[in-house]
Amino acid sequence: MNIKAVARRAGVSTATVSRTINGSDKVSPKTAEKVQKAIAALNFYPNTNARALGSGRSSLYGLIISDITNPFFPELVKAFEDIAVEHGQEVLVANTNYDPQRMEMCVTRMLQRKVDGLAIMTSEMDDRLLDVVSQREIPLVSLDTITPALGWSSVRMDYAAGIRMGLEHLTALGHTRVGFLSGPMRLSSARERVEAYRNFMDEHGFAVPPEMVQEGNHRIDGGRAAMQRVLDAAALSGVLPTAMMASNDLTAIGALGAIHDAGLRVPQDISLIGYDDIQLSAYIQPPLTTLRLSRVEIATAAFRALFNARRRSAGERADSEDHIVQPIMILRRSTGPAKD
Repeated sequence: MNIKAVARRAGVSTATVSRTINGSDKVSPKTAEKVQKAIAALNFYPNTNARALGSGRSSLYGLIISDITNPFFPELVKAFEDIAVEHGQEVLVANTNYDPQRMEMCVTRMLQRKVDGLAIMTSEMDDRLLDVVSQREIPLVSLDTITPALGWSSVRMDYAAGIRMGLEHLTALGHTRVGFLSGPMRLSSARERVEAYRNFMDEHGFAVPPEMVQEGNHRIDGGRAAMQRVLDAAALSGVLPTAMMASNDLTAIGALGAIHDAGLRVPQDISLIGYDDIQLSAYIQPPLTTLRLSRVEIATAAFRALFNARRRSAGERADSEDHIVQPIMILRRSTGPAKD
């Protein structure tokens, strides 16, 4: 089956079929409908490689994420793909595993596939790779990694606002000995959350012993190990934190395991707050109080920035977009009044 058969059935030229397949606005809606019906009747599947060669577009967006095993990212991928499909785009997904070298491989792969736009939903992008993408004049949107510039857009998380909301909730419950479990400190997003925590504690005159702040890896095992270090130090000093805040939900879930193994209870002995609101957080015991970052909002903002950039006239650099996602406090049963 080929394009000529479709043209014959629809009673149009092969050029009209090609224009319809490529979404040209030079084809009237009535004619386009005839062509689409012929395509469906003949079970014709257009050659996407040929379309890319003919139109200069691949109808493919690249999406780079940090950790496919973290439920936050599959939920983000699904939201991004849902809106892409609605607009006739495909999505090529790559996973960096928080590895800068693997990040470079992911970017190279996207460039080789000639993606129409690139969404970098990770925090390990360096300036050199940004320059490579810029030289190709490919629309780019990043998550927390760059300052918006001409042709580049950014979707930023207001991490500091979320940390402040969580700590305000804990202090309202009477907690003053609050520890923090961070993500990998090589990531700017992890450093931003720790800084927000320290600033809040300093503003309110709460002491932060060094052992109360421990670094994890944004995964369950790292959260468990980091919380175990906090508990080991508390066993020596005799001073137990009454609450802990984690850099993400997986870290908090790992911490919950360490607290349970120590014979302590959440929230009766230690209150616990996560960050992200992955679906699992609502079903662990006790259900996790957390800060929600909307994956749908992130994906929609990222896709819109790429889609708008591609709609600009050929050769024109698109103005950047800067979207800030605000967290929402989700109260569940892992937080309670401070223990006397």
